[in-house]
Amino acid sequence: MASHAARHEHLGHVVFITAAAAIGGFLFGYDSSVINGAVVGIQRYFQVGAVETGFVVAIALLGSAVGAWVGGGLADRWGRTRSMQFAALLFAVSSIGQMLPFAIWDLAAWRVIAGFAIGMASVLGPAYIAEVAPAAYRGRLGSFQQLAIVLGIAVSQLVNFVVASFAGGSVNSPLGALQAWQWMLGACAVPALLYLLFALNIPESPRYLVMRGRTERAREVLAEVEGGEVDLDDRIAEIQHVLRTERVPGLGELRGPALGLLPIVWVGIILSVFQQFVGINVIFYYSTVLWQSVGITQSNSLLISFSSSVINIIGTFVAIALVDRIGRRPLLLIGSAGMAVSLGTAAWAFSASRKVGGVVTLPPPEGPIALVAANLFVLFFALSWGVVVWVLLGEMFPNRIRAAALGVAAAAQWIANWAITVSFPALAEWNLTLTYAGYACFALLSFLFVTRRVKETKGRRLEEMG
Repeated sequence: MASHAARHEHLGHVVFITAAAAIGGFLFGYDSSVINGAVVGIQRYFQVGAVETGFVVAIALLGSAVGAWVGGGLADRWGRTRSMQFAALLFAVSSIGQMLPFAIWDLAAWRVIAGFAIGMASVLGPAYIAEVAPAAYRGRLGSFQQLAIVLGIAVSQLVNFVVASFAGGSVNSPLGALQAWQWMLGACAVPALLYLLFALNIPESPRYLVMRGRTERAREVLAEVEGGEVDLDDRIAEIQHVLRTERVPGLGELRGPALGLLPIVWVGIILSVFQQFVGINVIFYYSTVLWQSVGITQSNSLLISFSSSVINIIGTFVAIALVDRIGRRPLLLIGSAGMAVSLGTAAWAFSASRKVGGVVTLPPPEGPIALVAANLFVLFFALSWGVVVWVLLGEMFPNRIRAAALGVAAAAQWIANWAITVSFPALAEWNLTLTYAGYACFALLSFLFVTRRVKETKGRRLEEMG
């Protein structure tokens, strides 16, 4: 009975510290969605066109790519928790800067800094969680990153709605000394400060501590996260052996015969690219515009966008329940198949849209079919690629190159995200049906890639990865 209580206590401690680390994912979800509520306000306030506004929205993703690229190196140099603290401070400061810009270029600069901080957090969270989580629970705990992202999206939508309501429904209406859209962006400082508070109070990764020769502290952390039933001396010796037999980490260590990089690094990069090239962020960045483009009213399109966020959260909980039961590869394959079918169905339905008297409509039955297909796409993504890619990136790489390799893969993910975000408006205007058919093709290719190149990591210790 006492043993069961102790096991429950240490698992609760692990859940707490992994949830704290995943707040970085919450910041990503929050920022990516809150800016959409402020877009119209920014455009009117600075009196700029769609091109300039789109540039300000998308430029944060390039900052995120840089942050992810260098985040792994900073994590190995400063430690996981100290790097989290730095990212939290950057995001808090940039949130205030975004709230009080004096020119459009000034706002863009603060967006880059915010993106850099989020990119760092996107690397630090999965790496830290993978290094503190016991193998039996690592998949579910690693899923916290994606759960935090989808919760951040939903919470920011709620905050935007509340702020706009207080301002009388318009994002350009004054609310005290500032306009509503400025308060929306400034509110990002609250989760950033929470991230900083938690990062100051969670333990350093035991693997980083061993790397720096702080074995006694590493032993204490391992006792906290793995429980008293584990032979701590054996675990320390196992980590030390892996660290001795692998070279010092760095981007140079990722070089290999496969087009300049190690094959395992390419697997991580391609997984990251596929996660974005299926078009998931089109739903969350442009869903309101998308549904209006096929004749759905603005109020109904906002309702559909919120319902997609709820479905996203539900799918994420499904993935958390299944990732350690059925494994990573089966979930990816299920998701790829489901996304390919649902995206293909949506592409077919959008082909029926017609413009009559300057108004675009999507008649029945294609209209309801498109709506169901789009939400099924969100569900299949959430229960598979949304969660599992983050879990795999945190655990698939050999221990000594994990942070650096994760940084490269995450940078690829941000660049792919940027490419989809920038290209969708023009592609949708050109041919919405072929655009969605293209996303369906990427979903199908992702299925083939998983069957050939992705290995199962369920239940394996990080020291076994290679």
